[in-house]
Amino acid sequence: MAAPIEDYALLSSCRTAALVSREGSIDWLCVPRYDAPSIFGALLGTPEHGHWALRPRARSATSTRRYDGRSFILITRWETPTGVAEVHDLMPVDGPRVDLVRRVVGIRGTVEFAHEVRFRFDYARAVPWVRQVGTEFVPAVLAVAGPDAVLLRGARLEPDGTAHTGTVKVAEGQFVDLTLTWFPSHHDPPHPLDADSAIERTRRWWTEWAHGIDHDGPHDDHVIRSLLVLRALTHEDTGGIVAAATTSLPEDFGGVRNWDYRYVWLRDAALTLEVLLAHGFVRTAQRWRAWLLRAIAGDPADVQIMYGLAGERDLAERSLPSLPGYAGAAPVRIGNGAVCQYQGDVLGEVLVALEATRAAGVGETEFSWSLQRALLTQVVAQIDRPDQGIWEIRGTARLFTHSRAMIWAALDRGVRAVREGGLDGDATLWARLRDEVRAEIDQRGVDPDGGHFVQHYGTDEVDASLLLLPQVGFCAHDDPRMLATVARIEQTLLRDGLVMRYRTATGVDGLPGTEHPFLACSFWLVEQYATTGRREEASTLMARLCGLANDVGMLSEEYDVHGGRHVGNTPQALSHIALIRAADALGGHEGRAALRR
Repeated sequence: MAAPIEDYALLSSCRTAALVSREGSIDWLCVPRYDAPSIFGALLGTPEHGHWALRPRARSATSTRRYDGRSFILITRWETPTGVAEVHDLMPVDGPRVDLVRRVVGIRGTVEFAHEVRFRFDYARAVPWVRQVGTEFVPAVLAVAGPDAVLLRGARLEPDGTAHTGTVKVAEGQFVDLTLTWFPSHHDPPHPLDADSAIERTRRWWTEWAHGIDHDGPHDDHVIRSLLVLRALTHEDTGGIVAAATTSLPEDFGGVRNWDYRYVWLRDAALTLEVLLAHGFVRTAQRWRAWLLRAIAGDPADVQIMYGLAGERDLAERSLPSLPGYAGAAPVRIGNGAVCQYQGDVLGEVLVALEATRAAGVGETEFSWSLQRALLTQVVAQIDRPDQGIWEIRGTARLFTHSRAMIWAALDRGVRAVREGGLDGDATLWARLRDEVRAEIDQRGVDPDGGHFVQHYGTDEVDASLLLLPQVGFCAHDDPRMLATVARIEQTLLRDGLVMRYRTATGVDGLPGTEHPFLACSFWLVEQYATTGRREEASTLMARLCGLANDVGMLSEEYDVHGGRHVGNTPQALSHIALIRAADALGGHEGRAALRR
């Protein structure tokens, strides 16, 4: 079985990512992109499904770990009865190659590491042909299956069943470099990596990027690490921002709520863009807008809610019997059925983010504004259509209040662009429809007895997404309806002080099983508290939530309050986005709502 989710740290090349456990096993790596098939898949099964393990032989060895400054160079320090050693894990960033470096450094005494690798290509559906290709002085093994080849250099390995095993021994002042390089199997192997240069360039690359962060407020370390995580999930070549580095880590241990998040959701990417803009990364907005233009080019009726990293549209969901699932949570899925859904909030999120881009000083081009006009045309065309909502329900489509409010926000941003920004468009039509949607929400989206906003029309249930309404300026944070909504959320959606998305017992999502508190929703509650005079409660909840990050600052999607465990895909961009915004709110920055006013 794989390690607890919170035991994993992220390595990123800004093209793909790996997860390494506290015990020194790389249990997840997809090449050459985040959404490519895995070559190490033990995260969703056992070591038999592929891993690369490097751990001291001494059973009593203990470890601590940290990132090297503001980078994704992971330093794991091992203490054993015979000595102390470190493993420096990284993926070089500054080039198209796909490499993973594990440098073993002797600190004191002598430490012997057990070294084991199992290559399993194509989500463990292919056991590759592995052979020795190195020399006595430069040992190497080559693994090939179908289109993929991997070359592992640096230490002698011998076959052991379907694995290859060996030993790495270092004394004080010594180091050994192990380098794994992926390349297309029809190409010649790339030249050996200069590890010294790669480590230095990678450290400098991350440090220089982090130097551009503009932040002055509470929880500085968590905000900076969260911004780094968002960059680590952004593809260097295409500009696509994935929602998470993994697929199928369960929302319900042992259940079927297992989804593939290695794609670009327009909503999540738009929210990422906003927090990056708020912290000094204006050029990022231009890249993402260019990505958006490419991805959704064509008929606005064909716009999807999510895409592949380069704008691919075919993300059909299917199950993988080759991987048994994390702790038996099956099926493991690749692709995502949400690609075919209508989610009414998405275009609102995009248009809100593009308004923030204009406000940051990024001028419109002929094509960027025509794109937004086309999106508004699509909003108008589907204005009365029920949807699957922000949570991508697989039950009956409904008129979700949050989605209706984001349709209002889309039309509102169009009106403002014309009337305040001097752009061209049918502001009269958009304003009329905007006001009609507001009147509709006021009438049908508020419970007549409780006075609170409702999850969808025709129910008195609440939903944590309602906490977003004041964030886009639909109402004030202290609007009596919002205060009543918060009170109802506190009554019905809190689990040991953390916020559930909604009550799964109502059956609205059309899925069996249940889930755990959603970390982003809990951060949204911090933001609400901070802007309505409940600062002590906001600070207390924020401190608790930041304390749920693992030892290297990563947050997953949900949190099991009874088991004290991370739940769901990791690291989850939305959790880190919400952390940043909550910290900003505690620092007195009102974000999107202030821009709307």
